[in-house]
Amino acid sequence: MMDKVYLNGEFIAADQAKISVFDRGFLFADSVYEVVPYYQGKSFQMELHLRRLQQSLAAINIRAEHNWRKITDRLVELNGGGDLSVYLQVTRGVGNRRSQAIDTNMLPTVFACTHSIENSYSANVDSVAGIKVIVCEDLRWRRCDIKSNSLLPNILVMEQARLQGAQEALLQRDDTMLEGASSNLLIVENGKLIAPDSEHAILAGTTSSLVRDLAAANGIQYRQQSISYSRLLAADEVWISSSTRGLLPVLQIDQYLVGTGIKGQLWRRMYQLLAVQQQSLFEN
Repeated sequence: MMDKVYLNGEFIAADQAKISVFDRGFLFADSVYEVVPYYQGKSFQMELHLRRLQQSLAAINIRAEHNWRKITDRLVELNGGGDLSVYLQVTRGVGNRRSQAIDTNMLPTVFACTHSIENSYSANVDSVAGIKVIVCEDLRWRRCDIKSNSLLPNILVMEQARLQGAQEALLQRDDTMLEGASSNLLIVENGKLIAPDSEHAILAGTTSSLVRDLAAANGIQYRQQSISYSRLLAADEVWISSSTRGLLPVLQIDQYLVGTGIKGQLWRRMYQLLAVQQQSLFEN
């Protein structure tokens, strides 16, 4: 059975969904998006995702008023529930020709689809595999706090990572570590959790925000500070986080091992705290 998608007010079969060749999302990546995880048919951290979506829309001046939760809940239901991510994209809309000038009368295009995901926190802590990352120069634009569909730089560094047997690319700008191509970055120094500090060069992550809150609630020191490449390599532990990948320990950066090359104790503790938080979804 063909998956259902949402397009401009309709839930239809994926092979029936069509957009205009003059849609500005297609022509200019004039659009923003969100990816919301659902576990056993229930959304996880929906409020944070919707808040970030509204911030992205406001930042590029797209006005789209929809009941986003109702749309995504129904789409997950139509696609069988279970463990799914919902990809939600809003473009500025369709013009009558290719023009960089914005027509303020355009109506936004709203599209959503689902994709099967693994439950990030269902695995035993000992069975979660650590990953290798590479570090690449950040070639993205200056407003990475907007979740824009302009993802070509991310795609290119992820291909570099794949070719080098790595699972993520970390981005640096002027020797300052920022985030991964599809994740946020966290390091551990002497039992303290450190996140990169930047106003516009980092996308506020929903999972990294939850990590921050859980750290505060459990007596783990958390700071936002500048992280250089040398500081990254000297860290006791390095993690990446994302909505659909969860919290993963980094065991190798380029050709260097992180610490002793094994999963750290603070990562184990935080992973278990996140697992408990996610499990509370199914107890309400």
